[in-house]
Amino acid sequence: MVRERYKIKLGFAPTRREVFSREEASKFRRLIKEKLLGWGIDLVDIDWLNEEGLLYDYHDVAKVAGKLMEEGVDAVFCPHCNFGSEDAVAKLARVMNKPFLLWGPRDDAPLPDGRRTRDSQCGLFATSKLLLRYGVPFTYITNCWLDSPGFEKGFRNFLAAAAVVKAFRSLRIGQIDTRPGAFWSVMANEGELLEKYGIEVVPITLADLVGWTEDILKNRAAEVKDYVADIKTRVKVDSIDPESLTKMAALKLVMQRWAEEEKLSAIAIQCWNALQDLMGIMPCFANAELTDMGIPVVCETDIHGAVTAVMLQAARRGETPVFFADITIRHPEKENGELLWHCGPFPYSLKADDAEAAIGRHFIMPDHSPGVAEWEIKGGDITIARFDGVRGEYSLLMGHARGIKGPKNRGTYLWVEVNDWPLWEEKLIRGPYIHHVAGIHGQVAPVLYEACRYIPGLKPDPVEPSEEEIKKVLRG
Repeated sequence: MVRERYKIKLGFAPTRREVFSREEASKFRRLIKEKLLGWGIDLVDIDWLNEEGLLYDYHDVAKVAGKLMEEGVDAVFCPHCNFGSEDAVAKLARVMNKPFLLWGPRDDAPLPDGRRTRDSQCGLFATSKLLLRYGVPFTYITNCWLDSPGFEKGFRNFLAAAAVVKAFRSLRIGQIDTRPGAFWSVMANEGELLEKYGIEVVPITLADLVGWTEDILKNRAAEVKDYVADIKTRVKVDSIDPESLTKMAALKLVMQRWAEEEKLSAIAIQCWNALQDLMGIMPCFANAELTDMGIPVVCETDIHGAVTAVMLQAARRGETPVFFADITIRHPEKENGELLWHCGPFPYSLKADDAEAAIGRHFIMPDHSPGVAEWEIKGGDITIARFDGVRGEYSLLMGHARGIKGPKNRGTYLWVEVNDWPLWEEKLIRGPYIHHVAGIHGQVAPVLYEACRYIPGLKPDPVEPSEEEIKKVLRG
């Protein structure tokens, strides 16, 4: 289900120009389409447009755009099968307002008599200039052979970036109550997010949540009981009393139902202290379970954190869940090591193979309420990100890290190492960021960087790799 949410339907509108070889253009149209279908890409073709299935007349743009919109495409690819028609291509890109991929296969050697049949590279320069004049953002893959690893890597990066844009443009964040009073750092401008990016915030109160939980405990007791039994097969529950465990299970089911009914992308919850006063539990394990299902739940009503989590999840196209963390302390032995930690919202599916899993009581909170998840998650390549803003200007921090070993912690955690921690610390301090970040397994900073092209007013802010290093990756 989660992967389906990030599936991309691609408009395929190959182009040619009259003065170059029609036969060669048709051949490469066929070869490119076969390659994409071999990768399992969901294509909406323009083979109905004319006998060649190629876009070369700007008068056809309205028909093509209408069909692609009717089919609900999420992105558009206009490969230049010869020089291409820059007016038709650029007009289509402007009308569609979708992530747009510009590329053409590398040209063959001139014929023995000196004639050239395609000049695809030359046409790419012409089209890019008109796209710039129209102010249309686009993704470009360096002119290369169809079978080049650089083409496949660039193409898949584009699809992932398109998934981030698709998710961002339809964001609905569920907000459970106000931010904790002392947490000024998680302030968000709901009106500005709506006006600037179309991000919708759907609020409820903790009173609503408690009422729904009581209702499910009363009217869906069998479902709650089955879920509690499932929890016991996976994690130790010795430190939590049966009543609290049952309430925690009911809380998860309530939030899940609300998220599904409201079609929420993510949830930001005021996880303390009012919830403990009202229900006597922490929601951490419930948050972890929902995040594992592809509904990220972030702590302390951090709306910007919820936005970040969805963007990261989309960058991996739902292949693995995110985790929401505090950046907390330096590693006691590694100069470039840092602890990613939070009370317990890291998904169970990310648990390290050698780590125990338990539900315990909060070790910081004064009343030590139960419901905190306790496990270390697996290491490997990690991407860390943070969407945030101040004074109407927004940016997206992004960088790569590696999971390493370190001292045991309570709650859920992962020690990571970067190449230059002082650089990261400076980025975080100079802002507009805070101690909250989202993380995901895999290296997707280039995906996030590319997605920012299509989100007006959102500045990409890479740490490691640097912007120049990311551009080099994107060049293949």
